Amino acid sequence: MIEKHDLHHEFPELEKEIHHLKINDAHFARLFKDYHQLDQEVHRIEVGVEPTSDAYLEQQKLARLHLKDDLYTLLKKVQLSAKI
Repeated sequence: MIEKHDLHHEFPELEKEIHHLKINDAHFARLFKDYHQLDQEVHRIEVGVEPTSDAYLEQQKLARLHLKDDLYTLLKKVQLSAKI
């Protein structure tokens, strides 16, 4: 079975922060959209809807991972600033 990698599934504890940043931070919203599109593409490849090379799939997974890291960093900043 193929795992879900959408941000809400990856970071359920940051649900409020995800929602807040999607509405209030254009940079986060753009990264979120890019991540979602990339995640959908990877999912389609993994289930066989979009055939491609293994190298391309790995490249897209790595790009998704980098985007997720960037988004997580922004989410943690908001979470920490809310605690101050």
